[in-house]
Amino acid sequence: MRLGFIGTGTIASAVVEGIAGDGHQITVSERSRARSADLAARFGVAVADNQGVADASDVLFLGLLPDQAAEVLPALRFRPDQQVISFMAGVALDTLSSLIAPATPVAVMLPFPGIARGGSPIIAMGQTDLIETLFTPKNSVYTVENDTELTAYLCAQAVLSPAVKLVSDAARWIAPKVTDPAQAEDFLRVLVGSSLMANDLAPLLQALNTPGGYNARLREHMDAAGVPEVLEAGLSRL
Repeated sequence: MRLGFIGTGTIASAVVEGIAGDGHQITVSERSRARSADLAARFGVAVADNQGVADASDVLFLGLLPDQAAEVLPALRFRPDQQVISFMAGVALDTLSSLIAPATPVAVMLPFPGIARGGSPIIAMGQTDLIETLFTPKNSVYTVENDTELTAYLCAQAVLSPAVKLVSDAARWIAPKVTDPAQAEDFLRVLVGSSLMANDLAPLLQALNTPGGYNARLREHMDAAGVPEVLEAGLSRL
């Protein structure tokens, strides 16, 4: 396929890296010159101005900020046969339609940096068949029905940062107590990652609920400190 990317920020660059070896003809915008030059050097993608990207693409990915979209897109010419996939969670498909006519906005796609290597989740809304075709089975697509669900997923995914911070703090705590701090950190990452991937949450929690065990005692300590309530309040504020 002929794929184009307007906006080459962190996420768009990761998406390009993840599909660069799949045989597509890829053109990226020169808005971020350092990133576009890096992608061209590493993967042989073409680099063009925004109109050049639109002209060279049948499927167009938009990785702009919402305020940039209102400024950049009306100045471009699109074709009726183009399909557009937006990375912009804050721009509704109906709004995007008026900015890119006569092209068709088919879906909102919210990837994560891990898409560069595969094995990453993708939140998608709209006509997601094209996203499935391009990004699975290397990645997993989670389809949502409407903007309300999309917002809920975006808020809930923010748990990633505190979860990483929790493991990081545990690694920092154990470091002066062991001979090999790097090994200890690796152990914690593998332990948490493999456990989450191999089990549903409810049975995993039950398995870790041995009375008097280390896991149960730490969780009870954190529950008593109000951590669940703080988390829920933070998610609700988002």
